[in-house]
Amino acid sequence: MFVLDTNQYLDMFIDESKEHLQAMNESLLQLEQNPKNIDIVKDIFRSAHTIKGMSATMGFEDIANLTHELENVLDQVRNEIIEITPEMMDIIFQSVDILEGMVYSIIEGSDGKADVKHLVNKLKAIASGVIVAPANNNTSKEEIIESTNLSGINYNDLLDEYQKTVIMQSKSAGHNALYITVILSKDCMLKAARVFMVFDALEGLGEVILSQPTVEELEDEKFEQQFQIIFVTKEDSTTIQNKLLNISEVTTVEVDIIDFNASTDKQSANQLTPEVDANQQQDITKAQETKQTTKSKPISSKTIRVDIERLDVLMNLFSELVIDRGRLEQIARELGHSELVESVEHMSRISGDLQNLILNMRMVPIEQVFNRFPRMVRDLSKELNKKVELDIRGAETELDRTVIDEIGDPLVHLLRNSLDHGLELPEERTKKGKSATGTIQLHAYHSGNHVFIEIIDDGNGLDREKILQKSIERGMLTEEQSNQLTDQQVYMLLFQAGFSTAKVVSDVSGRGVGLDVVKNKIEALSGQVHIESKLGEYTKFQIELPLTLSIIQSMLVKISEEKYAIPLTSIIETAVFPKKDIHYVQGQTVIDFRGHIVPLVSLEKVFNIPRKEEINDDEVSVIVVKKGDKLAGLIVDEFIGQQEIVLKNLGTYLPSVFAISGATILGDGQVALIIDCNALIR
Repeated sequence: MFVLDTNQYLDMFIDESKEHLQAMNESLLQLEQNPKNIDIVKDIFRSAHTIKGMSATMGFEDIANLTHELENVLDQVRNEIIEITPEMMDIIFQSVDILEGMVYSIIEGSDGKADVKHLVNKLKAIASGVIVAPANNNTSKEEIIESTNLSGINYNDLLDEYQKTVIMQSKSAGHNALYITVILSKDCMLKAARVFMVFDALEGLGEVILSQPTVEELEDEKFEQQFQIIFVTKEDSTTIQNKLLNISEVTTVEVDIIDFNASTDKQSANQLTPEVDANQQQDITKAQETKQTTKSKPISSKTIRVDIERLDVLMNLFSELVIDRGRLEQIARELGHSELVESVEHMSRISGDLQNLILNMRMVPIEQVFNRFPRMVRDLSKELNKKVELDIRGAETELDRTVIDEIGDPLVHLLRNSLDHGLELPEERTKKGKSATGTIQLHAYHSGNHVFIEIIDDGNGLDREKILQKSIERGMLTEEQSNQLTDQQVYMLLFQAGFSTAKVVSDVSGRGVGLDVVKNKIEALSGQVHIESKLGEYTKFQIELPLTLSIIQSMLVKISEEKYAIPLTSIIETAVFPKKDIHYVQGQTVIDFRGHIVPLVSLEKVFNIPRKEEINDDEVSVIVVKKGDKLAGLIVDEFIGQQEIVLKNLGTYLPSVFAISGATILGDGQVALIIDCNALIR
């Protein structure tokens, strides 16, 4: 007896389930706005059907049972037997939430079981018409199929004489000739693989006579989202349609029955049928008995899934290569051997291309994070009795996987903050002359070596005086200090731990927990956050993040006998100032940098670096760095130059060293510490 080993398919089941659940959430949000759109219901049905089949195969019975009942409800809706109601939508949303919970419990090593009886009973009640009134149920599945049939196709122009002969002979033998249009989802990443699955599903049911585009073009993905197949089969159109709709990422299947007599009488139809001699009849019979080349030829996918851990290992190995490359470059310069220098330069170019390739392999669209927010905003707006429209742009913007994994929670906090604190209640907005429906914009875009994420709401904006008053009450600053702060500095007080302007503590906010977590998380990712606001009009949170955290460009500097690396992303300028231009203001050394008073920081004193001999130069080397709108000048002894470095953490024994974010190994084998400019300025 054959026993299926499901363990080897577990990762595939989890990935596919997460994709289908996300698709269901997105489609349900659309359906809530357009409850009469049956096409959306069909999309949700297909996702539920796929999850049901996979979970039953894997032995997750609770998931299979819940999706089966959900499928029954959706089947009733798509066949227009029952109608969508707000109460029904809430129950379906609850079902999807439970399904997500069970899938994530499987990810954590559990058995995926849950008490789904109450939801199953509710879904059964809906399917039986207890909760919603039945609509017209006289429409048969066959009529629905016919209603989607294509029209106006000139098959005489589409087919050559031989193909028409094959079809006519097949129809006379009791077969159906179908013109099938398959439409894939817009975000389908593996189009060629889905085409292969379509051809595979049709195998054994009949013969493919023609495909548009050709098989070669389908293999090379030289088509948009749809393709057509002329198919001869004994099965009816309903069976074929249902068979293909079960394929993941196939959104629509339209089936038209080819009938050459549809617009002609028998005499004209007979003229379409050429005379067939014995040899040609033998060829036709052979063609019907053997697989067509268009069906049997394999269609290979151009992409594969790779475990992120393998990419991490690859990146670590390449990081060691970068270190050795720096060492070779230094040896080549010291020896001055022309052939060695030439070979090392060639290796550097090749490794640079390899580095870009590896970094691109690790890049992931931020869509993976953004996709979960529409559902969250929908639920939260209902809880807060607010009307909200979420505008997402730039979801295709790519970030390093390590950044993607960490940025989700900060964005959740900021969105919740915009919903609760930013947007007013509908009646308040109406009194102010605004639309009752508030708008939250979630945008992402590239700029240089950084990614910017913006969350903008058209709500009440930030009240400078209210923030200052709360800060003074909490002893965070004095009245005199509050008068000297810029708007940006006042807004940044919101990121202090425990700070909150909410009058009422709720499940959403008001406990003073959230924005300080956002700031700490973003700075841990070597990023920055900025706030812009206008009272009564809008608030904008802008997050600036590096594209990747593994290999960075830096400026190497020397202090006494020690070397340090400063990330180029933090540096504005390097300069040398005469000592006479250094001034003392309230006990702090400062310089005049382009009209700005910039405080100086002696890295020698900060890191307590021992010095063997004093330097009596008349000039001071300074690196001007920034954090938001704040500047500081770092005093060093010598600029060594720019270099690409591999960022290594300090390990568990040195978890939090002040103003040090990590270390790197230089070409000469020395270890250089990487300076955290944000910590120094803070």
